[in-house]
Amino acid sequence: MNNQTAAATARKSTIAQMIPVMLCFFAMGFVDLVGTATNYVQKDLGLSEASASIFPSLVFFWFLIFSVPTGMLMNKIGRKKTVLLSLAVTFISLLIPLFGESYMIMLLSFSFLGIGNAIMQTSLNPLVTNLISSDKLASTLTFGQFVKAIASFSATLIAPWGAATAMMTFGLNWRILFLIYAVICLLSLAALGATPIHEEKPDKVSGIGECVRLLGRPFILLCFIGIMCHVGIDVGTNTYAPKVISERLGLALNEAIFGTTVYFICRTAGCFLGAFILRMMPPRSFFLISVLLMAAGMAILMTCRDLTMLFTGIGLIGVGNSNIFSVVFSQALIAAPAERNEVSGLMIMGLFGGTIFPLAMGAAAGAVGQLGSIIVMSAGVLYLLVYTMKIKNQ
Repeated sequence: MNNQTAAATARKSTIAQMIPVMLCFFAMGFVDLVGTATNYVQKDLGLSEASASIFPSLVFFWFLIFSVPTGMLMNKIGRKKTVLLSLAVTFISLLIPLFGESYMIMLLSFSFLGIGNAIMQTSLNPLVTNLISSDKLASTLTFGQFVKAIASFSATLIAPWGAATAMMTFGLNWRILFLIYAVICLLSLAALGATPIHEEKPDKVSGIGECVRLLGRPFILLCFIGIMCHVGIDVGTNTYAPKVISERLGLALNEAIFGTTVYFICRTAGCFLGAFILRMMPPRSFFLISVLLMAAGMAILMTCRDLTMLFTGIGLIGVGNSNIFSVVFSQALIAAPAERNEVSGLMIMGLFGGTIFPLAMGAAAGAVGQLGSIIVMSAGVLYLLVYTMKIKNQ
């Protein structure tokens, strides 16, 4: 009876700790507002395709700079304190657009958003390993991605509402999105700060060279590139789905933006289902099905001109891409259990793919239309198909 009581107490303690952690995953999803915001900024400021592509690229540029140093910082101050720092930086980024929407203000806001999210993604995922066993890590991270996706698709609903009605009440138009998310970010900061979490101390404090040298391990390098492809497809679909619909069907932005909503709704549903399916299905089989769904979605976007079919293609990409990050990230952590902080920094540095893909897609779209942007994303899907063969079924 005492053992049962102790086990029940431990479960309650874990649940109490996971609630604020999952609230942080919601705050992590704020970075995905960049696709929706970019479309509105482009329209408001009359920017070209190439100029507008700088915004999502800038957000993810900071993952290249801050991810590995954040892994080192975690070794010094701990994972929880690092997450708290990331929430503070994110909160600042969300306040900046409330003072205007000029080009420089939005660049500054997106820069801080990228920095905060780079720190958060590097530190929050390893923090989960303090609460969850390795065999449940992939499914737990997937559930975190489900919570994150709720924030992502909420942006596609709040911004159009703000553009249509909030201007009369708040004077913020679509930028009311930043105000709402700033309040939630502050709540996340307070909740995590008040939650005790025990962390094991690292055996050593690594330098940048030691972290980067981990890319010399073939499987870690494959995971790194896999993360780049995942986020490139994610940001690319987020940003370019409305552009594909507009080009094919001539719809206005407020109508075409629903394509992004479809993507995030399907990605959210995929994360939710994946959290349970990954507990029953081998990771390699699940990953293969996910990649094949994305491939089917890309084929539809390349060939169809019907709105329902375009939404179907976008939805398939959303479901397929929903669990890629969790599987790749957990595979990397399991492959190097003694260097989890360092590996986390490297994997999150792979989110730099969110810089490379939009720039390549913008250039391709400018040259041959939105078909070019779809071809760039399809290259990422092809790589993930090859990566599938390397996944270990732990």
